[in-house]
Amino acid sequence: MRPGRDLSVLWALRSPCNLGCDYCYFGTLEDHRDVPPVAPGVLSHLPYGDLTLADITGFLSTAARSRIGRVFLAGGEPLIWPPIGEVMSMLVDAVIEVVVCTNGVPLNRPAIRSMLLDAGVHAVSVSLDSADAALNDLHRPARNRKDDWHAVVAGIRALVADRDVADNGPRVGMYSVVTRLNLAGLPDIARFAADLRLDYFVPQPISLDPDHPLHTELALRPDDLPALDDALDAIYHAGLGLQLPGPRYPAQVASTVRHDLQLVHGCFGGHQLAFIEPDGSVWECPSRHRIAATARRGAQRSITHRTASDLFPISPGTGPCDCPLYSGDCVNMWPLVQDFDRILTTGRTHP
Repeated sequence: MRPGRDLSVLWALRSPCNLGCDYCYFGTLEDHRDVPPVAPGVLSHLPYGDLTLADITGFLSTAARSRIGRVFLAGGEPLIWPPIGEVMSMLVDAVIEVVVCTNGVPLNRPAIRSMLLDAGVHAVSVSLDSADAALNDLHRPARNRKDDWHAVVAGIRALVADRDVADNGPRVGMYSVVTRLNLAGLPDIARFAADLRLDYFVPQPISLDPDHPLHTELALRPDDLPALDDALDAIYHAGLGLQLPGPRYPAQVASTVRHDLQLVHGCFGGHQLAFIEPDGSVWECPSRHRIAATARRGAQRSITHRTASDLFPISPGTGPCDCPLYSGDCVNMWPLVQDFDRILTTGRTHP
């Protein structure tokens, strides 16, 4: 990122999604139809509060004069929203690095791939949890019952092929949610990412509340740590040519499996990272614990009727803090801040 533009923004741009992942941090559409969430910071695939394009472009009108240097456009699924191209182009024109986070299904559409290349996005992160189709689709079903693992892989292959003929196409990488079910197969999914000629791979440990109905089945436990260590060690020493989170990342993941909450020194939440929800709510950190603490302080902000330079001015920030709320939510954010400079500049080194 450019000097003075040192803020990364994770932006859950839209609520709807064409997959029905039952562990999603947005919750499930089926549950929320019966009981819509009302607590601050609780996300939903119900799109009732999603901002209009006019709200978003108004906020971005001064983005070039803000601290924002990189935006991760996520959701929901951002690529099923027709105006997404205008948002991406505004960000790129403001000299902001754009990373699109997608489930991969929309990449099967040539118009979507062309839009990504024409807009000049810097990276595309695709979610895929297993090299085994049946295991991946067990908790990541398509709402139309057709766009399964095979559709995601086809979309990845198509984007990589188009990127390879472009003069300066985006980095393409894979995020895999790590659960008790796919833990043993992590090296296989990393090898699969390498076989697809991707640039980076991020194994992302699942983060579920203890009372979540899938916590017992999917959440990692301390007795899973030997298998986790073996899997990550195999990936880091396989020489696959993929960019991976930094060398401290395996220990960071393990620490959040051992302890639900802990103190972390020099946290970047609110200093180098901000989180925006589909309704425009702005939080200093995506962690549900930090969001709850911010809500109790009444410190919630919104991009509605505000501009980027107003909310995120180019000026010295508050600086890193010592945060006692470090959790499994947080460890998934560290590669966004600590590693994407390297990922975007280095890319893949072919073995």
